[in-house]
Amino acid sequence: MAGQRLGSFLLTFLIAVLGGLAFQWLHLPIPWLLGPMLFVLVGTKLWKSFRPFWPGTVRDTGMIVIGYTVGLSFTMATLRQIGQQLPSMILLTALLLLCAFCIALLVSKVSRIPFPTVLMGSIPGGLSQMIPLAEEIKGVDLTVVTFLQVSRLLMIIFFVPMLIFSPFFGLEGVDHQLIAGQASASWSGLYPHVLLFAVACTACALLGKRIHFPAAFFLGPMIATILINLSGYSGPGLPTLLLNASQLAIGGYIGLLLKPEQLRNKLAMAVLAILSGAVLISCSLGLSYLLTTLHAVSFVTAFLGLSPGGMDQMGIIAKEVHADLSVVICYQLFRTLFIFLIVPFLIKLIFRSRLRGKVAETT
Repeated sequence: MAGQRLGSFLLTFLIAVLGGLAFQWLHLPIPWLLGPMLFVLVGTKLWKSFRPFWPGTVRDTGMIVIGYTVGLSFTMATLRQIGQQLPSMILLTALLLLCAFCIALLVSKVSRIPFPTVLMGSIPGGLSQMIPLAEEIKGVDLTVVTFLQVSRLLMIIFFVPMLIFSPFFGLEGVDHQLIAGQASASWSGLYPHVLLFAVACTACALLGKRIHFPAAFFLGPMIATILINLSGYSGPGLPTLLLNASQLAIGGYIGLLLKPEQLRNKLAMAVLAILSGAVLISCSLGLSYLLTTLHAVSFVTAFLGLSPGGMDQMGIIAKEVHADLSVVICYQLFRTLFIFLIVPFLIKLIFRSRLRGKVAETT
């Protein structure tokens, strides 16, 4: 049995690598996350006799690496920036989540999909962070959540750069060729400093899992890295190969989670996903304008900070268009922390009150 699983994993891994290479060759965005995800999804559906396998430990390892890289972006300058704009961050994050809540409520009524599932699919977090969170909440359809999250992510990946480089933002002269990863670091610069972070990140991930912390393998390493960084001990950047491998570890796992054959009314779901994503991006544009009136930041900086995408993708674009990276990372990081620390409790509170309402109606 162990030998069969190993063979299945190696074959699934090969399919994922081919996906990453294909997306990289085509110069598509985030190739080592989206490429493996798409190739594993399509390949395993076309190859009916093949039983794919992707160990959860591989995904968890990738999450630890991603958590570490996100934590590296948090410095004392970032902390001061958050302190200065904390009221605005709370207000705008709450308004963005309120928009997502209203969109989810509308989509749930139109599609008749349970509200908890639509809400988890509509919360504007990064794809690799929201799936683990959805897995931890009972009664949530992972296929629908993943479909909605992926649909919005794809829209953001393609439409946000188009908006940024459109005459609307006045950045037509900026190079349109966005890089699809972080700056490369050397292998020689890793040791011995990375050993402390490796031990701390792994320990915090395992501890978080043990105490049922939400998305422990992402948030635990991120918090550990932030605390060590703030103590004055800076962590080294990771080589491109490690960054790509971590995205592949997550992308292959997500590809197996996607089960489009279980979706009802596939065309209607696709239309609803696209429309809800467009409305959420429009809400971000409106809130971005509000941020520019509250603080002296450019509109492109405000939009990238409030855009409902992943922090890494928005950070890449911000660097390319010379936006204020610290502001973008602050707002994206604050929303990430808010989603993982506050949103799970709010969701449970909402679902508990809805359940009580239904019980009251039947009695």
